Amino acid sequence: MSSSQQGIAARKQPMKLNTLVTLMLSAVIVLVLLSVHMFYFFQIGASTRAQLEDKAMAVARTLADSPEIQRALAYPPNGTRIQPIAKAVEESNNLLFITVTNMDGIRYSHRNPELIGKHFIGEDIEPALHGHENVSVNQGSLAKALRVFTPVFNAQHQQIGVVAIGISLDAVTVQINQSRWSILWTIFIGTLAGAIGTFVLVRVLKRILFGLEPYEISTLFEQRQAILNSLKEGVVAMDDQAQVTLVNQAARSLLNDPMASGMMSGDRIYDASVINDHLQHVLHNGRARRDEELNVNGRVLLSNTVPVRNQGRIIGAVCTFRDKTEISQLMQRLTGMVNYVDALRERSHEFMNKLHVILGLLHMKNYAQVETYILKTANNYQTEIGFLLDKIKSPVIAGFLLSKINRASDCGHRLTISDASFLPDSGNEQQMAALITVIGNLIENALDALSEQVEGEIHVMLHYQNGWLTCEVSDDGPGIEAERLNTIFEKGFSTKGENRGVGLFLLKQQTENLGGSVSVESEAGVFTQFLVQLPWDGGNQSA
Repeated sequence: MSSSQQGIAARKQPMKLNTLVTLMLSAVIVLVLLSVHMFYFFQIGASTRAQLEDKAMAVARTLADSPEIQRALAYPPNGTRIQPIAKAVEESNNLLFITVTNMDGIRYSHRNPELIGKHFIGEDIEPALHGHENVSVNQGSLAKALRVFTPVFNAQHQQIGVVAIGISLDAVTVQINQSRWSILWTIFIGTLAGAIGTFVLVRVLKRILFGLEPYEISTLFEQRQAILNSLKEGVVAMDDQAQVTLVNQAARSLLNDPMASGMMSGDRIYDASVINDHLQHVLHNGRARRDEELNVNGRVLLSNTVPVRNQGRIIGAVCTFRDKTEISQLMQRLTGMVNYVDALRERSHEFMNKLHVILGLLHMKNYAQVETYILKTANNYQTEIGFLLDKIKSPVIAGFLLSKINRASDCGHRLTISDASFLPDSGNEQQMAALITVIGNLIENALDALSEQVEGEIHVMLHYQNGWLTCEVSDDGPGIEAERLNTIFEKGFSTKGENRGVGLFLLKQQTENLGGSVSVESEAGVFTQFLVQLPWDGGNQSA
């Protein structure tokens, strides 16, 4: 790889969390400190000047209230009464000048003693001569200064003079600059505190995130979302505050409830939910509940609920569930294949016996009998197995019917498949499971009905046309009383005792779930006939 390519690869490398957080926080801290400094920098001048004005005004008021100053103003200016006081205060407060004048503006004190007795320079003294305090920037006999004026009143509240105090503008500028530079220490301390806080924050974040970088977290999140959306199992997670933290699309679909379909992360599971009961139970006792059946809106779900722990403390619970119908479909399909294999095994034993018979006849050289026996055997095969495999293209259904034929024969009855039957194979597991449920329940019910009579007849016809499968199962048993025809599909209804009455209920439920229909005709003592119509993904196959 060339140096330019290496440079491009390096630029594409995602930024690490500690670098990203450090840069972001540093930028924020610097921006805040600079903003505060700039604001303070421009405000410090006015603030410092106001402080100096207040200081000078306080000194001026103190001198104006001094009895010595008030008594001295009653005499002509001579520099012996007020000058010493003013000079002492001026030096102790680092002032440019302190000047006391009478109502004519004649000086009683000044930094230059030679100017005592002369008129004060500057019109900014006028407001003070009229009894009003005043602040101004002006230049008299000395340098340009910040000047503060306050009137002097005697004990009778009569104005007798003015106290003027000046602060050099150079001194004001120095004071302002000192105040402005002091903020650098604030910036330094703030930067140091921000750096320490950033370091601690980065360490804490890394520990909370298990040392993962942001791009790693986003990758894990995307992978998790893809996994959750690809699962057929419903997943609902709850935290220790009973709030949903995770719910995937399969969960909303399986719960089949308007409240569940709109459930989002952060919501609470409504109290009536069976899922809520399981999650709450696991949250409180910390024990997992595995392979339990839940009845949710008429649908049986197989669920597993486990607690989520962090350092030994329960911080939530996760419930995963799947429609038991799918498991039932797999079991039924497996049962059909097993029945098919068992039927073939029985037939293989039967044919082995037939081969032994043929071998015996050959040893006896009874060739005419051998020919008759072979033709009869072949005819039976064509009638039973060959016909079934030719008409029923689904090996699962063929094996299932073959096993039912043998079962009917074992019970002393005869199960026949109509010559007009034709069933193409279907890749739709739900349709296949529904058909097995229909055939199985109807044939078993017919065998139960024929249990008290000899050599009963059960007739099955499967006819496919234009995407629909018609399944007809009839028997010549005792029939069903007319008043019971409307109740035989209800759950729990049975004439065979307790814990029965589920087969026809499941048959009707699965048929209608697929958009099909079921009907029954019966005449007591004559016959019973069930007619079921199902949608069937049989393609373009024809008989």
